[in-house]
Amino acid sequence: MGTSTAVQRTTGGGIGRRLAEICGERFARPAGMADGVAGEPAAWVAAPGTAEAVGAVLRAAADQALTVVPRGAGTKLDWGAPPSRVDIVLDTGRLAGVWHRSGEDMVAEVGAGTPVRAVQAALAASGMRLPLDTPSAGATIGGLVAADETGPMRHRHGSPGDRLFGVSYVDSTGALHHAGGWAAGETAGHDLARLLCGSNGALGVLVSATLRVQPVPASQIWVSRPVRSPLEMHNLVRLIHGAWLSPAAIEIDLPKEGPAVSRGSHPAGSSLVAGSLAVLLEGGQADVGGRVARLVELLKGDSRVHTAAPDWWGRYPFTADDVALRIDVPATDLHAAVYALRDAVGTPVPVRGSAGLGVVYAALPGYLTPAQIAAILSTVRQVLLGRNGRCVVLSAPPRLRREIDFWGQLPTLPLLRRVKERFDPHHRLAPGRYTGGI
Repeated sequence: MGTSTAVQRTTGGGIGRRLAEICGERFARPAGMADGVAGEPAAWVAAPGTAEAVGAVLRAAADQALTVVPRGAGTKLDWGAPPSRVDIVLDTGRLAGVWHRSGEDMVAEVGAGTPVRAVQAALAASGMRLPLDTPSAGATIGGLVAADETGPMRHRHGSPGDRLFGVSYVDSTGALHHAGGWAAGETAGHDLARLLCGSNGALGVLVSATLRVQPVPASQIWVSRPVRSPLEMHNLVRLIHGAWLSPAAIEIDLPKEGPAVSRGSHPAGSSLVAGSLAVLLEGGQADVGGRVARLVELLKGDSRVHTAAPDWWGRYPFTADDVALRIDVPATDLHAAVYALRDAVGTPVPVRGSAGLGVVYAALPGYLTPAQIAAILSTVRQVLLGRNGRCVVLSAPPRLRREIDFWGQLPTLPLLRRVKERFDPHHRLAPGRYTGGI
């Protein structure tokens, strides 16, 4: 859509000078091609170093009716629908560090721009960890929370929202707020903090997140075995759930291509692509050893025990050239969703994710036409509708981004609109990036 008229009027120096005054000359600049958001070009990039400076940037933007899109490491800026305008990209990279830690409360306050890997390294020095794993390499804490991104360990430890003790954020007027955590007085405002999870920066700019931590487990063991079909996956997951093994994660990898396996009762020549099921068990060494032995006996087949995760573990099955999908459905109906997706596409597509929860990711070929993608999404969403499930598009190649229905039916859309109006009535924060394209 190009640079906004508002920004064009200020390129003579107005907003640029103001951002430089707030952030420092080194941390305010005209945006480049790499600073776009989901294909929408940006005009300016500002990297404030304090919460007060974040507020000043947002007040300057409000004064000139400019839009602001927060950015951490940028690992998920291509996720979601393109914003209607990007006047200022607010880079949180300078809001970094483990700012406060309480061993008694088992929580740590972390700057929004801190890479998740850096947080884990800092906590590990004292034998602690954040039990969240993000598939996005280089992701920051702010990006993790803003996208509510989860990895395999969500099975046992929950999502970022489940780990939140509190957040500090700046609203669209530039005011700093604390929801939950120490600054707000223990757990006051915890529901508000969770509301910011998954908001993609459209409700406020995260400055810090206070998260619950835990000791690093003494032992981690992965048990894997091949699976021949989504139905076999379903049956194995049901067995694991009923065995009281307390797994930290149950993951499935169903690749597009792999060694073909006979389908048995199906006509001669029919086959399915072989996949893999992997289970993570963690805890004390003796306890984990006993549970591993029981799991191996339960799974039978060609089970294998590993002290490291499989290569595909915690990785998305899609690339930037694919249409990336996320499917959420009760775990008992996951196999039906995978079959529906394959039938709609007409061929197996890569599917990977948390089989134990019914949260998986899939990749559609990026060369499909908008009409083909719409037909696939319509078919899959109809199947999921009767199973209390959803299929959303996470990302798509540039030529398709404005042609795809990212969300499907949203019964909560009126509520989401009210939330957006409450937090950002002038739609200056990541306009169009909130759920439903708000």
